[in-house]
Amino acid sequence: MEETIDLREYFGIIKKRSKIIVAITLIAMAVSGIVSFFMLSPVYEANTTLIVNKNESSESQTMTGDEFNVTQKLAVTYGKIITSRTVLNEVIKNLKLDMEYGELSKSVNVSAVSDTQIISITVQDTNPKKAMDIANAIPKIFTEEAKRITKANGVEVIDKAVLPQSPVKPNKVMNVAIATVLGLMIGLFVVFLLEYMDTKIKKPEDIEKHLGLPILGVVPKENI
Repeated sequence: MEETIDLREYFGIIKKRSKIIVAITLIAMAVSGIVSFFMLSPVYEANTTLIVNKNESSESQTMTGDEFNVTQKLAVTYGKIITSRTVLNEVIKNLKLDMEYGELSKSVNVSAVSDTQIISITVQDTNPKKAMDIANAIPKIFTEEAKRITKANGVEVIDKAVLPQSPVKPNKVMNVAIATVLGLMIGLFVVFLLEYMDTKIKKPEDIEKHLGLPILGVVPKENI
Protein backbone atom coordinates (compact mmCIF):
# COMPACT_ATOMS: atom_id res chain seq x y z
CA MET A 1 0.00 0.00 0.00
CA GLU A 2 2.91 2.29 0.89
CA GLU A 3 4.43 1.82 -2.59
CA THR A 4 1.11 2.73 -4.24
CA ILE A 5 0.89 5.95 -2.23
CA ASP A 6 4.50 6.88 -3.10
CA LEU A 7 3.87 6.21 -6.77
CA ARG A 8 0.82 8.42 -6.71
CA GLU A 9 2.89 11.15 -5.09
CA TYR A 10 5.45 10.92 -7.88
CA PHE A 11 2.76 11.23 -10.52
CA GLY A 12 1.25 14.11 -8.58
CA ILE A 13 4.60 15.94 -8.56
CA ILE A 14 4.99 15.40 -12.31
CA LYS A 15 1.45 16.61 -12.99
CA LYS A 16 1.86 19.66 -10.74
CA ARG A 17 5.06 20.77 -12.47
CA SER A 18 4.33 19.39 -15.93
CA LYS A 19 4.78 22.83 -17.52
CA ILE A 20 8.44 22.84 -16.50
CA ILE A 21 9.00 19.39 -18.02
CA VAL A 22 7.26 20.38 -21.26
CA ALA A 23 9.19 23.67 -21.48
CA ILE A 24 12.61 22.05 -20.99
CA THR A 25 11.78 19.28 -23.48
CA LEU A 26 10.63 21.79 -26.11
CA ILE A 27 13.74 23.91 -25.59
CA ALA A 28 15.98 20.86 -26.03
CA MET A 29 14.11 19.90 -29.22
CA ALA A 30 14.34 23.43 -30.60
CA VAL A 31 18.07 23.78 -29.89
CA SER A 32 18.81 20.37 -31.40
CA GLY A 33 16.71 21.18 -34.47
CA ILE A 34 18.41 24.55 -35.03
CA VAL A 35 21.90 23.05 -34.65
CA SER A 36 21.16 19.99 -36.81
CA PHE A 37 19.28 21.74 -39.62
CA PHE A 38 21.02 25.11 -39.81
CA MET A 39 24.45 24.97 -38.14
CA LEU A 40 25.98 21.56 -38.84
CA SER A 41 27.37 21.06 -42.34
CA PRO A 42 26.24 17.86 -44.10
CA VAL A 43 28.98 15.24 -44.46
CA TYR A 44 29.13 12.98 -47.52
CA GLU A 45 30.81 9.60 -47.74
CA ALA A 46 32.51 7.95 -50.73
CA ASN A 47 33.67 4.33 -50.74
CA THR A 48 36.08 2.30 -52.81
CA THR A 49 37.24 -1.30 -52.39
CA LEU A 50 40.54 -2.97 -53.26
CA ILE A 51 41.63 -6.60 -53.38
CA VAL A 52 45.06 -7.85 -52.40
CA ASN A 53 46.45 -10.27 -54.98
CA LYS A 54 48.65 -13.22 -54.16
CA ASN A 55 52.26 -13.34 -55.27
CA GLU A 56 52.31 -12.58 -58.98
CA SER A 57 55.35 -14.77 -59.56
CA SER A 58 53.73 -17.87 -58.12
CA GLU A 59 53.39 -20.62 -60.70
CA SER A 60 50.30 -22.16 -59.11
CA GLN A 61 46.95 -20.58 -59.90
CA THR A 62 45.38 -21.82 -56.65
CA MET A 63 45.91 -20.35 -53.22
CA THR A 64 46.71 -22.52 -50.22
CA GLY A 65 45.42 -21.83 -46.73
CA ASP A 66 48.79 -20.46 -45.61
CA GLU A 67 48.97 -18.15 -48.62
CA PHE A 68 45.45 -16.92 -47.92
CA ASN A 69 46.32 -16.15 -44.28
CA VAL A 70 49.44 -14.29 -45.38
CA THR A 71 47.42 -12.31 -47.90
CA GLN A 72 44.86 -11.38 -45.23
CA LYS A 73 47.62 -10.11 -42.96
CA LEU A 74 49.06 -8.23 -45.90
CA ALA A 75 45.69 -6.52 -46.36
CA VAL A 76 45.93 -5.21 -42.80
CA THR A 77 49.47 -3.98 -43.49
CA TYR A 78 48.28 -2.26 -46.66
CA GLY A 79 45.63 -0.49 -44.61
CA LYS A 80 48.37 1.17 -42.57
CA ILE A 81 50.26 2.14 -45.71
CA ILE A 82 47.14 3.78 -47.19
CA THR A 83 46.89 6.24 -44.30
CA SER A 84 50.63 6.87 -44.24
CA ARG A 85 52.01 10.36 -44.68
CA THR A 86 53.69 9.34 -47.96
CA VAL A 87 50.45 8.30 -49.64
CA LEU A 88 48.13 11.00 -48.29
CA ASN A 89 50.58 13.84 -48.89
CA GLU A 90 50.83 12.71 -52.51
CA VAL A 91 47.02 12.72 -52.72
CA ILE A 92 46.96 16.28 -51.38
CA LYS A 93 49.59 17.29 -53.93
CA ASN A 94 47.91 15.64 -56.93
CA LEU A 95 44.43 16.96 -56.14
CA LYS A 96 45.77 20.34 -54.97
CA LEU A 97 43.79 20.08 -51.75
CA ASP A 98 43.75 22.96 -49.31
CA MET A 99 44.35 20.75 -46.27
CA GLU A 100 47.13 19.21 -44.20
CA TYR A 101 47.99 15.54 -43.72
CA GLY A 102 46.42 15.40 -40.25
CA GLU A 103 43.11 16.77 -41.50
CA LEU A 104 42.96 14.35 -44.42
CA SER A 105 43.93 11.32 -42.34
CA LYS A 106 41.00 11.98 -39.99
CA SER A 107 38.57 11.86 -42.93
CA VAL A 108 39.95 8.57 -44.32
CA ASN A 109 38.98 5.25 -42.78
CA VAL A 110 40.53 1.98 -43.96
CA SER A 111 39.32 -1.46 -42.92
CA ALA A 112 40.08 -5.01 -43.98
CA VAL A 113 36.88 -6.97 -44.66
CA SER A 114 36.80 -9.96 -42.33
CA ASP A 115 37.92 -13.32 -43.82
CA THR A 116 38.62 -11.78 -47.23
CA GLN A 117 41.47 -10.19 -49.16
CA ILE A 118 39.40 -7.02 -49.60
CA ILE A 119 40.27 -3.57 -48.27
CA SER A 120 37.53 -0.97 -47.89
CA ILE A 121 38.43 2.73 -48.08
CA THR A 122 35.92 5.29 -46.84
CA VAL A 123 36.34 9.05 -47.24
CA GLN A 124 34.11 11.66 -45.60
CA ASP A 125 33.93 15.32 -46.56
CA THR A 126 31.43 18.16 -46.65
CA ASN A 127 31.94 18.32 -50.44
CA PRO A 128 30.61 15.16 -52.16
CA LYS A 129 32.81 15.52 -55.26
CA LYS A 130 35.88 16.09 -53.14
CA ALA A 131 35.14 12.92 -51.14
CA MET A 132 34.78 10.95 -54.39
CA ASP A 133 37.99 12.37 -55.89
CA ILE A 134 40.01 11.55 -52.78
CA ALA A 135 38.60 8.02 -52.59
CA ASN A 136 39.56 7.40 -56.22
CA ALA A 137 42.99 9.05 -55.96
CA ILE A 138 44.16 7.01 -52.97
CA PRO A 139 44.21 3.59 -54.75
CA LYS A 140 46.28 4.94 -57.67
CA ILE A 141 49.01 6.34 -55.45
CA PHE A 142 48.81 3.50 -52.94
CA THR A 143 49.22 0.81 -55.62
CA GLU A 144 52.56 2.29 -56.66
CA GLU A 145 53.73 2.46 -53.06
CA ALA A 146 52.52 -1.08 -52.31
CA LYS A 147 54.43 -2.51 -55.26
CA ARG A 148 57.51 -0.55 -54.26
CA ILE A 149 57.38 -1.78 -50.67
CA THR A 150 56.12 -5.37 -51.05
CA LYS A 151 57.46 -5.79 -54.60
CA ALA A 152 55.82 -9.17 -55.41
CA ASN A 153 52.24 -8.44 -54.45
CA GLY A 154 49.77 -6.24 -56.28
CA VAL A 155 46.49 -4.50 -55.57
CA GLU A 156 43.48 -4.09 -57.84
CA VAL A 157 40.45 -1.83 -57.53
CA ILE A 158 37.13 -3.68 -57.28
CA ASP A 159 34.74 -0.74 -57.07
CA LYS A 160 35.55 2.87 -57.79
CA ALA A 161 33.98 5.57 -55.65
CA VAL A 162 30.89 7.24 -57.07
CA LEU A 163 29.45 10.66 -56.32
CA PRO A 164 27.44 10.41 -53.06
CA GLN A 165 23.91 11.71 -53.44
CA SER A 166 22.92 12.20 -49.81
CA PRO A 167 24.85 13.01 -46.62
CA VAL A 168 25.58 10.36 -44.02
CA LYS A 169 25.50 12.84 -41.15
CA PRO A 170 24.22 14.62 -39.26
CA ASN A 171 21.20 12.38 -38.69
CA LYS A 172 18.80 15.24 -38.05
CA VAL A 173 15.80 13.15 -36.98
CA MET A 174 17.93 11.05 -34.62
CA ASN A 175 19.51 14.15 -33.10
CA VAL A 176 16.11 15.69 -32.37
CA ALA A 177 14.84 12.38 -30.94
CA ILE A 178 17.84 12.08 -28.62
CA ALA A 179 17.47 15.71 -27.56
CA THR A 180 13.79 15.08 -26.77
CA VAL A 181 14.63 12.16 -24.49
CA LEU A 182 17.43 14.09 -22.79
CA GLY A 183 15.17 17.12 -22.36
CA LEU A 184 12.50 14.93 -20.77
CA MET A 185 15.04 13.38 -18.39
CA ILE A 186 16.47 16.77 -17.44
CA GLY A 187 12.94 18.12 -16.93
CA LEU A 188 12.07 15.27 -14.56
CA PHE A 189 15.33 15.77 -12.67
CA VAL A 190 14.67 19.50 -12.27
CA VAL A 191 11.09 18.88 -11.13
CA PHE A 192 12.03 16.37 -8.46
CA LEU A 193 14.96 18.55 -7.36
CA LEU A 194 12.62 21.52 -6.90
CA GLU A 195 10.18 19.33 -5.02
CA TYR A 196 12.97 18.04 -2.77
CA MET A 197 14.16 21.58 -2.00
CA ASP A 198 10.61 22.81 -1.29
CA THR A 199 10.25 22.35 2.51
CA LYS A 200 7.04 24.39 2.94
CA ILE A 201 4.14 22.79 4.80
CA LYS A 202 1.23 22.97 2.39
CA LYS A 203 -1.12 20.20 3.52
CA PRO A 204 -2.05 18.71 6.91
CA GLU A 205 -0.54 15.43 5.79
CA ASP A 206 2.85 17.17 5.40
CA ILE A 207 2.99 17.69 9.20
CA GLU A 208 2.87 13.95 9.85
CA LYS A 209 5.16 13.18 6.94
CA HIS A 210 7.92 15.70 7.60
CA LEU A 211 7.63 16.46 11.33
CA GLY A 212 6.29 13.14 12.62
CA LEU A 213 3.63 14.89 14.70
CA PRO A 214 0.02 13.72 14.94
CA ILE A 215 -2.75 15.98 13.65
CA LEU A 216 -5.20 16.90 16.39
CA GLY A 217 -7.49 18.94 14.21
CA VAL A 218 -7.82 21.18 11.22
CA VAL A 219 -9.11 24.75 11.31
CA PRO A 220 -11.25 25.33 8.21
CA LYS A 221 -10.61 28.41 6.15
CA GLU A 222 -13.54 30.83 6.30
CA ASN A 223 -14.54 32.97 3.38
CA ILE A 224 -15.07 36.55 4.53
